[in-house]
Amino acid sequence: MNYSHEVENMCTLAKGPHHGPAPIPEEGRWVKVYEVTDISGLSHGIGWCAPQQGACKLTLNVKEGIVQEALLETIGCSGMTHSAAMAGEILPGKTLLEALNTDLVCDAINVAMREIFKQLAYGRSQTAFSEDGLPVGASLEDLGKGLRSQVGTIFSTKLKGVRYLELAEGYITSVAVDEGGEAIGYQFVKVGKMLEDIRRGKDPKEAYEKNIGTYGRYADAPKYIDPREE
Repeated sequence: MNYSHEVENMCTLAKGPHHGPAPIPEEGRWVKVYEVTDISGLSHGIGWCAPQQGACKLTLNVKEGIVQEALLETIGCSGMTHSAAMAGEILPGKTLLEALNTDLVCDAINVAMREIFKQLAYGRSQTAFSEDGLPVGASLEDLGKGLRSQVGTIFSTKLKGVRYLELAEGYITSVAVDEGGEAIGYQFVKVGKMLEDIRRGKDPKEAYEKNIGTYGRYADAPKYIDPREE
């Protein structure tokens, strides 16, 4: 260790407090974090790239400082989906500190890693007060049946109004419109469930019809439009 001349000429004063770091909540315990291996938890981080044309939601399940599980969900940028594929291979098995200092290929994914690191390091994880945290694989519950990310896609203009294209329920096939021209409901297809049924041998047409649902006052509407064509 090198010291400046000014420091070497100073007299020594004893340090009074020795209480260490403040404890943070981790998986139902209060933990004083000295090393990266002291950190456990499951949480989420959201990231965006410099031109802000895409975003990433990153979910990590960390046990004793090691990333055991990673879920990457991206939107708005085709290149980001491929970066997510690479990051999904890179992250598990790394320490949380390694992961923070790894090039995860895409700005948005790197920012998501930074944000989730701050949450886990400060004890603000989703599992802060859950005894023993969540098992590896828990992030898949965010995807629901069919293991497909929940996506909302809405387009609107002042001239022509709103178009619902996709919501949590699924892919919108038609929008119900009342006498005044307002959207009052919609019909949707649960894409994840439909594809799951097809994979299991169900006829595609039957699977499509089985997974159609409606929301709002769809059945009572005097008019229906295709939000992608009309």
